[in-house]
Amino acid sequence: MQKPPYHPDTFYHWTEINIRFRDLDPLNHVNNAVFNTYLEEARVRFIQQIPEFKQSMDEGRSFVLVHIELDYLQPIYLDDTILVGTSIESYGNTSIKGFQAIYSKGTHELKAVAKTTGVWFDLESQRPVRLPDIRNKDRYLYKAQSNG
Repeated sequence: MQKPPYHPDTFYHWTEINIRFRDLDPLNHVNNAVFNTYLEEARVRFIQQIPEFKQSMDEGRSFVLVHIELDYLQPIYLDDTILVGTSIESYGNTSIKGFQAIYSKGTHELKAVAKTTGVWFDLESQRPVRLPDIRNKDRYLYKAQSNG
């Protein structure tokens, strides 16, 4: 999986999260399961920033996470504040593939990367539905930084 160096333009959306004592495990670093919570929180905030998704959610639709691939690269500690970058890798008819990365806010050290697949879902019918038409959808795509 890609291990992107920190750059503010790489991801469309950034979420800042302060680490809580309850996030730690007996080794005094963030428990691996909590990484998923951070990524989920960032995905929810990202989705709510896209007007077409927000409107569709108000009409009874939501994303259902169907797949996650997560590489843990460095531990996160209590005194850290993290930045979670979230963008879309590709759009399908009913699904979106996403790419996320967790960085230390202070040092910009890469802590984890994740690829996700979410299906747009009608909560009443309990069935996948077509993604809403998104204006300027390319602006939400992941932008890998080139070397040079």
